[in-house]
Amino acid sequence: MINPISAIGAKDKVIQLPRILALDVGEKRVGVAVTDPLGLTAQPLKVLPRRPHGAFLESVAGLCREYEVELVVLGLPRRTDGRLGPEAQRVLALAHQFRSRLGLVVTTWEEWLTTAQAERVLKSDGLNSRQRREVVDKMAATLILQGYLSRPRVDSPAPVEDPGLAPSLDPGPAQAQAQTS
Repeated sequence: MINPISAIGAKDKVIQLPRILALDVGEKRVGVAVTDPLGLTAQPLKVLPRRPHGAFLESVAGLCREYEVELVVLGLPRRTDGRLGPEAQRVLALAHQFRSRLGLVVTTWEEWLTTAQAERVLKSDGLNSRQRREVVDKMAATLILQGYLSRPRVDSPAPVEDPGLAPSLDPGPAQAQAQTS
């Protein structure tokens, strides 16, 4: 990852850095978030329909081109006991498709109830259930991306090629907290 401070040129010209796209993958909808031009914060972007699958893949590829994305972060849901369930297996299969079909650089980030957290935030902001339903997925993607951006970094390791088999190089929220204790 490029150091954000290096984004300011010698003549105080701000250079736009490659961006990171995050996805909160659900059965019917996928929330999308993207980093700001300096790569410092997560911004909610949109909600994509999950089906038809080919159109979904093309939409993600189009967003990656439009925002000059260098990395896609997929939220990886784990069960409360830490195991990967069927939802996580679907995310890992999608990561493989993004790599093989679209040539994207992909990593996963452990997510812990981001949709429920997003629901609480939106409810506290006074949105009714219909309004929350329209934005909860992109808010969950924003929480995933902000968690990824806030991770402790050693040397910005390369994304894991097969997150289902290799241990995560980026600690999830629970792992990061355990490391600091």
